[in-house]
Amino acid sequence: VLGTAFCRSGTPKGSSAKGKRLLQEKPYYFDYNATTPIHPEVSAKMRPFLGEEFGNPSSSYCYGKRSKQALEESRAQVAKAIGASMDREIIFTGGATESLNWAFKGLAFASQFSRCPFKRNHIIISAVEHVVVAEVCQYLRKFGFEITVIGVDSTCTVNVDEVVAAVTDKTLLVSIMLANNETGAIQPVGQIADRVKLKNKYVIVHTDASQALGKIPISVDQLNVDMLTLAGHKLYAPKGVGVLYCRDGVQLDNLLHGAGSQEFGKRAGTENVLLCVALGQACEIVTRDGQATRAHFAECRDRLQNRISSLLHAAFPSEQISSLMRVNGRACSRLPNTLSISFKGVQASALLSALSSTIAASAGSACHSGAVKMSSVLTAMGLEEEWGQGTLRLSVGCFTTLEQVDCAAEQIVRHLVDLRKSL
Repeated sequence: VLGTAFCRSGTPKGSSAKGKRLLQEKPYYFDYNATTPIHPEVSAKMRPFLGEEFGNPSSSYCYGKRSKQALEESRAQVAKAIGASMDREIIFTGGATESLNWAFKGLAFASQFSRCPFKRNHIIISAVEHVVVAEVCQYLRKFGFEITVIGVDSTCTVNVDEVVAAVTDKTLLVSIMLANNETGAIQPVGQIADRVKLKNKYVIVHTDASQALGKIPISVDQLNVDMLTLAGHKLYAPKGVGVLYCRDGVQLDNLLHGAGSQEFGKRAGTENVLLCVALGQACEIVTRDGQATRAHFAECRDRLQNRISSLLHAAFPSEQISSLMRVNGRACSRLPNTLSISFKGVQASALLSALSSTIAASAGSACHSGAVKMSSVLTAMGLEEEWGQGTLRLSVGCFTTLEQVDCAAEQIVRHLVDLRKSL
């Protein structure tokens, strides 16, 4: 049902009575930052590659040539979506986890054999990066790499001056995510890259844009980054496909080795044309519909936030709204689809359990779900435990309707009232 074409009126096009019943029987989906359904245009683009278009793109006959052409068209679609000047700078991977591992390990190990007269073994990251980044950096410590972790303020924003101050002659890599997956906070990556490179022109700058593409405009040149990571399943494409953008001239050791010359000799293994085509089409939709989609996200997110606030005020007229709820992140610089909202004195796990039949949401990053303690992101922001324990991450998407938004707000406040009465 989520895979029906979105209509601005708020009703999926072509919905039958049976389809509407199915939609009502399932919880409304408010966790698009965890993963997205496959867009119907993406599904349609994939279909031939599940059947007659089965060729190996390395083969020289017609089956292979058609697959190769589809692969390169998809690469061009991705490049256009992020403003890359050369298609060969787009390398398809098995997902953002692989892309992040490759960006860090590939650069780290390549640097050990560079002609640089001094050893560059220093990496700078932020305290709110995806857990993959933290784990990869921990791994690289075994090889003598020094890791500097830059904190964030109460709005989940990295301070540019602190990043620049941490750069030394030994700094190899600065990696700051473009948008946080829990709070939606957009980081000043372009400012960081400009100033870091003024201080040390040899530093490579990487950003994890997995959560950002499709929600904010992206240009690798405006960001001044050398590497950028994307994930298909955050963009209405399937799971299991991603991209590492690597600016021409940046040297990486290969993460995967084999006999093939796939992906310009940088990633061995027969390309998964089916998934690459899917990601390419998803990027094509971003290029075509991005402005309208972002406006829809903002309308739904703002309506959800305002509706929750007004219903809470009606339920507790004698209390200040600031004593009942907080919105995490800077209002003017966050993803248009993301609402990180904290409710004082309430356990998010209890609230989500009560909502489970009507609303699908999370208490933070899905990769950390199941833990009762506050997420590392909220901890880094300095959020008090009485607020952090009651934090929901609500993220809307292309198929979210205003009807669903109103229902979600009503259900959240209804169960909040019940939980507060039981305290």
